[in-house]
Amino acid sequence: MIVAGGSNFRKRVERAAGARSSRGAGIPVEEEAELAAAEARERSKKKAFGDAARADYLVRDAMAQGKFDNLKYAGKPIPGLADVHDPDWWLKGLLQREDLSGLGPKAILLRTEDAQLEQRLDAQFTQKQVRDILEDFNARVVDARRQLQGGPPVVTRTRDVPAELQRWVERKATRVPPGEPEPERPKGRWWRRRRSTD
Repeated sequence: MIVAGGSNFRKRVERAAGARSSRGAGIPVEEEAELAAAEARERSKKKAFGDAARADYLVRDAMAQGKFDNLKYAGKPIPGLADVHDPDWWLKGLLQREDLSGLGPKAILLRTEDAQLEQRLDAQFTQKQVRDILEDFNARVVDARRQLQGGPPVVTRTRDVPAELQRWVERKATRVPPGEPEPERPKGRWWRRRRSTD
């Protein structure tokens, strides 16, 4: 329930509070008594309405303002309600929503890394970088197979380093045409070129 003239009441209460802090300078005794009575009425109104009524009012007000329009799942079933109960549903949802990576059993992390390994290798510039990445990956696969901590089995295979290097060289050769000349770089210092163009 909204009280008409609530802003006027608030202004009067603020004036009264300011006057009380300055020890009654400027407000007559009658007006101060009227403000005290208005404060008491306001407190009794707040006590008359419980938390449920206040929450109902806030929800109806938000609906009237359109704050519940165009929600993500409006008119659609909430995902995950029909599935079998999973005690870790909140953790899986968090990982999916926040797109967190690097968390989970080693076997699953190695599978996802194995699926993206070629893209990672293609981003490298030298054979040494590719070799280091492959050797590190193989060492982690072997280490994960040795762990007996439970969880899903490690089914990721190690990579053959010389064969992967050969594939990397072939992919790199197809990406950059071999006969294409490099663009010529201007000779001399940049400030000399700049002065000559000015």
